[in-house]
Amino acid sequence: MTVLVEGDLQINLGNALNARKFDGADHGLSHCMKAVDFVVELSDRYLFIEIKDPQHPKARPENREQFMRDFNSGLLDEELKYKYRDSLLYEWAAGRVDKPIHYYVLVAIDDLDDIAFQHKTDDLARKLPLKRAASWNRPIVDACHVFNIQLWNLYLSDFPVSRRSAGT
Repeated sequence: MTVLVEGDLQINLGNALNARKFDGADHGLSHCMKAVDFVVELSDRYLFIEIKDPQHPKARPENREQFMRDFNSGLLDEELKYKYRDSLLYEWAAGRVDKPIHYYVLVAIDDLDDIAFQHKTDDLARKLPLKRAASWNRPIVDACHVFNIQLWNLYLSDFPVSRRSAGT
């Protein structure tokens, strides 16, 4: 069983073929490329996973307030766009883009409703872009979604997310 851990959050990936921390020291190009937190290989697709946790138990209130400003202003969309594009380029150059890619962003915050996450998903889909040009042989991304923990666990029930601090 594969479990990804990012701060206070963990994702149970069941029987993923491969899962790796991508934005760590092994990336090697952090001076010029952004990176998603995790790249996961399943039998039928790759998952690029980015985690934002403004409700981390140790998060400072001013950091959470800044996060909400970035979320509402579109600055977060820009960051997420570049994290995906740079990760895609990196993986393509490494010869590891041979399956569809789904980009999942987990924003662990309870203050926003489902509609806010749907809007954020739509905004991100436009920026990547999810819709492909007629001349492309393949899409840049096959799916993208922005979730909170509740929505993630509802729509991605095979990969449940939980707070590590909730078990203590």
